[in-house]
Amino acid sequence: MASLWSEFKQFIARGNVLDLAVGIIIGAAFNGIVNSLVNDVIMPPIGYVLGQIDFSNLYISLSGVSYPSLAEAQAAGAATINYGLFINSVINFLIVAFVVFLIVRQYNRMLRAPKAPEAKPEIQQCPYCLSDIPAKATRCRECAADLPARS
Repeated sequence: MASLWSEFKQFIARGNVLDLAVGIIIGAAFNGIVNSLVNDVIMPPIGYVLGQIDFSNLYISLSGVSYPSLAEAQAAGAATINYGLFINSVINFLIVAFVVFLIVRQYNRMLRAPKAPEAKPEIQQCPYCLSDIPAKATRCRECAADLPARS
């Protein structure tokens, strides 16, 4: 049991578990923001343009009885197909998916960002065998000749 506990502590202490926990918490908060964006900012103008339609109130009553709103149908215990809420959920998903796409796209661009070119070592040619050797070398690695001092 002690071994299991120590393995569990080691697992929890790993950085990626903490990163995942932070991601879930931020994702939950982001979900609230997206829901507000869809329900309070995006859907009202769409409903206005489409003739004062409130998408969250669109439903089909399976009992055959007509109710003035979804809340009243649910209060009466009527079985309903809430396709308006489904439309809102689809829009929420598309917004979240688009934002995640933008984040991943930017992250991939940062990974592919051009790096500063590496400084190439200065090279000289051996006057005896004409092989390329480092400029600071005093002896040729190919022919072992002593190189004249550079000025």
